[in-house]
Amino acid sequence: MHWFRNPVWLIFAFGLIVGTACGLTYACVAPTARKWYPDRPGFAVSISVMGFGLSAVVFAPLTPKMIDLWDVNGTFWVLSLFVGLLSLIGARLIKNPPEDWDPFPNKNYSDTKTVDVKAQLVDVPPAKFIRMPTFYLLWLALAMVIGGGLTAIGLIPAYGEIELGLMPAAAAIAVSVYSLVNGLGRPLVGLLADRIGSFPLMIIIYIIQAGAFFALPFLATNLPLLIICAVLLGIGYATTFALFPVLVADGFGTRYLGINYGLVFSAFGMGAVTNIIGAGLLDSTGSFTPAFLLAGGTSVIGLLLVLILQKKMQADRH
Repeated sequence: MHWFRNPVWLIFAFGLIVGTACGLTYACVAPTARKWYPDRPGFAVSISVMGFGLSAVVFAPLTPKMIDLWDVNGTFWVLSLFVGLLSLIGARLIKNPPEDWDPFPNKNYSDTKTVDVKAQLVDVPPAKFIRMPTFYLLWLALAMVIGGGLTAIGLIPAYGEIELGLMPAAAAIAVSVYSLVNGLGRPLVGLLADRIGSFPLMIIIYIIQAGAFFALPFLATNLPLLIICAVLLGIGYATTFALFPVLVADGFGTRYLGINYGLVFSAFGMGAVTNIIGAGLLDSTGSFTPAFLLAGGTSVIGLLLVLILQKKMQADRH
């Protein structure tokens, strides 16, 4: 069956089917966690999606060994069966809480924090949500900040090998650290957001992310400095995936959160365009600097949109 070797099949199978599965995972898991734990929204969402960020840490070192054992096609079969089985088991465990779910059955609701949690916003249906200016601000902000993260994943290994003269295994360390921070950093981000607020934390982190991108081509002159940059960029990626579902829930309620956040998360696809443009800049200029500066620029745009979002959503509440 030679059509399996056609690039169109790869785009369909990996790009469309696997990409859809990734989007469904975030759109189902994060909103469900937010509904069960409204008193700790940041931590609940971040811990639920932590495994997604850590998956590269687990599978990256295993994949070469699997290819040695079963070649590329065999590895795809094994991974598809393994991931498919676990996904079906996990899907059976994901359930929304009952309509009368009360996270504080024995609490006195005179408590200020509890009152804030109990006070529900009006649940905005998707048809209305996509007509609101705030939706487009959320969508564009996610696209901009996620574009920087995808650029980092794509270019950091090549930067280590070409610019720093590292062996492939050494250059891969930076990406492994990035993935590790991206995964393990999510619960920390969630805990901090529950204490100081999602918007203040996002503003701080995105300033750091943009600065790391702008500085990387000039300061990352060896492996330790490259790893430091990878850590800073990984925290930015973790913040994006941990807190955007919280923003959607805080602004538009939880009843339609799965669909509403899914609509916002569709910006992930547009964010990937930054990675393509970054690779094109590398090919055309022979330098990594324009690509990383582009990623820094999109991060700044995302930061500005988050600042506008903060004012917009605060105004809508009053």
